[in-house]
Amino acid sequence: MEMITNVSEYEVIAKEKLPKMVYDYYASGAEDQWTLKENRNAFSRILFRPRILIDVSKIDMMTTILGFRISMPIMVAPTGMQKMAHPEGECATARAASDAGTIMILSSYANSSVEEVASTGSGIRFFQLYVHKDRNLVAQLVRRAERAGFKAIALTADTPRLGRREADIKNRFTLPPYLTLKNFEGLDLGKIDKTDDSGLASYVANQIDQSLSWKDVKWLQTITSLPILVKGVLTAEDTKLAIEAGAAGIIVSNHGARQLDYVPATIMALEEVVKAAQGKVPVFLDGGVRRGTDVFKALALGASGIFIGRPVVFALAVDGEAGVRKVLQMLHDELELTMALSGCRSLKEITRNHVVADWDHPRVLPRL
Repeated sequence: MEMITNVSEYEVIAKEKLPKMVYDYYASGAEDQWTLKENRNAFSRILFRPRILIDVSKIDMMTTILGFRISMPIMVAPTGMQKMAHPEGECATARAASDAGTIMILSSYANSSVEEVASTGSGIRFFQLYVHKDRNLVAQLVRRAERAGFKAIALTADTPRLGRREADIKNRFTLPPYLTLKNFEGLDLGKIDKTDDSGLASYVANQIDQSLSWKDVKWLQTITSLPILVKGVLTAEDTKLAIEAGAAGIIVSNHGARQLDYVPATIMALEEVVKAAQGKVPVFLDGGVRRGTDVFKALALGASGIFIGRPVVFALAVDGEAGVRKVLQMLHDELELTMALSGCRSLKEITRNHVVADWDHPRVLPRL
């Protein structure tokens, strides 16, 4: 195999290697996929203002997230059904994240259970939660995650229904018969049935609670002492409501552009959320990060850290645990280099003055 020199190259190889249904499931977005492209493109509309002649012989990338010290502000987002990419699935990802000294969020819809992931060894792990109609089931899942040593709950709040992912409809997406949604296996909910469109869309329609509201964020706090991150925030209004509801942190996310098309790229929505949060809770970002330069830009706009999703599953497909480890290392090294070339020796030295975005100086439209 030719030497891989950046994160995006893994996707090209994964596309050749994976069955079409699986690749399309991981890669595609909702409807016209405008937001999917925009999640990437928006980063290119932010440029650097590097500072020179600063001693950058020592660069410190360590940070603290919800009280946990990690090696870098780059973490692993929840992505479902990772055994479709590689037989070791989420367990391989967990080991790679732990080796990199960073946090992994495990998806509710993983092919490996919370207990299996915990058994891979030590590591800081959060659990992503979809709230099902059966609240006893939800409470049971949260308790299992707690018992397995998970340190926080990331509540996905943007999925009362599944977005229209046309590739999954065309492919009649379903989970391969040899795999299950392991966290639900003993509850007769581990299988996704084949349907005339997307099997996952049908599963979600039957199981997920469409009445989920802010009061449920408070309810979650009555069943667990774990901090709760609200994932899927894109506006100042929802930022304020999340903080009022007791969220310990916010993840600016458009669900990898898989839910509502024509929402802004997350990097575009980030500053609005950061300003509304007023430093009361940390704000994180996922969506479109493929370079260390992207990470730096997100930090400069006020993020406390970022999460990567697709790069992890594509690297997992290509080279298993070693692939995930390499993706995390490449992003670490690229961020370190970007910091050095921008004159920043630690994360706290990265400021808004280090970047200029095209929305900072909107062009005045000519009069008609």
